[in-house]
Formats: sequence, structure tokens, C-alpha cells
Amino acid sequence: MTRVLPSLRGRSRIVVFGTILTVLAIAATFLLDPYRNFQFATIAAYFSVTAGLTLLVGQSGQLSLGHAALMAAGGYGYALTANALAEGGVDGVVRFLLAFLAAVVVAGLLGLLLGLAAARLHGPYLAGVTLALVVSVPAVAATFKVLGGDQGLPTAYQGVPDGLRSLIAAEQWHAWVAILVAGVLVTWLTLLRNGAFGLRMRAVRDDETAARLNGVAAGRIKVSAFTVSAVAAGAGGAVLCFITQSVSPGAYTLPFSLLLVVAVVLGGLGSIGGAALGSVLVVMLPWLITTATSQLPLSADMTQRLTGNLPVLVFGALLTVTILARPGGIVDLFPKLTGRADRQAPTSTT
Repeated sequence: MTRVLPSLRGRSRIVVFGTILTVLAIAATFLLDPYRNFQFATIAAYFSVTAGLTLLVGQSGQLSLGHAALMAAGGYGYALTANALAEGGVDGVVRFLLAFLAAVVVAGLLGLLLGLAAARLHGPYLAGVTLALVVSVPAVAATFKVLGGDQGLPTAYQGVPDGLRSLIAAEQWHAWVAILVAGVLVTWLTLLRNGAFGLRMRAVRDDETAARLNGVAAGRIKVSAFTVSAVAAGAGGAVLCFITQSVSPGAYTLPFSLLLVVAVVLGGLGSIGGAALGSVLVVMLPWLITTATSQLPLSADMTQRLTGNLPVLVFGALLTVTILARPGGIVDLFPKLTGRADRQAPTSTT
């Protein structure tokens, strides 16, 4: 990528490439049918989450097993706000933007609280706190009836804006929104990672004592990293709620939260490109497995068993093979494309 537009450097390069990739992704939606656009929108929503998670774990060294709970916070924040605005007569883009803002604020505040704990906890203790958070999501949803209980909370329908109804279908509009959110958010995360904040995160991750001696406020960096990652997770949860028009605790379980961690490890921990690959795996691999098993001459009971368990087995096998063969993740297969070769070279200054 360094050979393209070589005159651009630093922040300008990141913003330009982020804009180009976002425009290309939106253009690609015209080549897809409605179901593929739905899958594309879901991938983009997960990309927002995995990008924030890989920044947190890979760059700052803080392990979170509860990012599904942060997604749920964003989803419920979006649903509650969107429904309240719909009752008040607010519609269209304004309703989406206000509900989206409420979602990221709710998730960001929850992430701030976790970050304050992260500043005092390390390793398995921090993982235990985030684990307890995601396990408590169904109980919280069942306790507060305003959240809809186990059945979840539907949101008011929000279709394609009037000016675009003759051009695109609802699924394509959802894909546009998800891509735009992911494009803006991931560009922001990349700027943070490649700037002074990213340098301080890596310093704290590698040697917290040495970072403190060099004037880095380690506690503040940990809190900020968790808050930023939570905002990304909340944005992904809000977009997913916008796409599916509902949010329920059953969608944000512990297995799903662990799957997000597996996805960023498979893709390449600490890499934005790896986060993109991980989000594709989360959406497409279970679909591919389900499609393949449905073609086999199996009983209905066996097909159901395979559909529920085979994706987990495949993810586990992929994780084992990746750690043994490519510890840096799938993204290490494309070092020139992702820029990892440049960053890992002995003469690198970044």
C-alpha cells in the first residue's frame, strides 16, 4: 500500500485510504442480492467491534471476555432511544443519529467503569470481571422489564429514506449505514493506533513500570483504551440492532463473546486488517458450514446437531492450527498488503 499515493503520509494517508475503501465497499453493495447485503451489513457491524477489541487486547494488552455485553449495552441504548424518539414523532436520519449517539454514550460509560477496574486489575482478574459482566446480561434483561425480558426489545421500523427508495432496497440501505459507521470508526481507531496514543498503549503493554518511569500515565492509558474499545463495541451493537430491528440477551451470550476474541486472534491480534478478516469469519464460516451440512444426506436430528456444534469445532481447529503455524494470525499471510512487513523490519521507525 505504500506504493499507492506515495506523496501522502501519516494521518492524511489513513483518512484517504479509509475513505476510498468505504466508497468501494458501498459500491460493492450494488453487486449483491438482498441476503448478501444483509450479511455484508452484519460483517461491517462486527468489524466495528473486532477493530476495537483488537486495539484493546493487541495494543494495550488488556484481555476482555465480555465485549458482547458492551455490544448489548449499545444495542439496548439504541433500541430504547429509537423507540422513545419514534413515539415523539422523530423519524429518519435524525432518529438514527440520536439513537446511535445514545448507544455509544451508554457503552462508553460502561467501558469507562471497566477501564477503572482495569487500571487496578491484571490478567485473569480483569478477564474474570469482564466474564462476569457478559454472564449477567440475561439476568439484567429479565429483571428490568423495560428491556423486554428474555424475548428482547423490538425497535420501531426505519426504512430507506424517501430520496433513495427508488434506487436501493432496505437491505442495501442497512449495508450502507453499517459500512459508513465502520468506515468512520475504524479510520478513527487506526489514527489512534498509529499516533501517540497507540505508542503509549504499547509502552504500557510491554513494560508498565518502564512506561511510568518515562512519564506515561499507565492507569489513564488503560482506562482510555477500554473506553475507546467500548465505544466501538457499542457502535457495532447499535448498528446490529438497526439491521435486525431488535435486540435480545440471547444474541450476546458468553460463547459469542468468546467467539469475538477467537476472531481477532485468528485474524491477527493488534491488526485492523486482522479484525476485518475475523469479522468475515464470524459471519460467513457458520453460514458456509450450515450450507454444506444441509446438502448431506443426514437426518434432521443430526443436521441440527451439526449446525449447533460443528462451527464451534471448526473455529477451535482453526485457532489451534493458526497458533501453531501462524502465531500472528491469518493477516501474516499478507505482510506487504497489511504493512506488517514494514513495521517488523529492523530498520522500521514506526
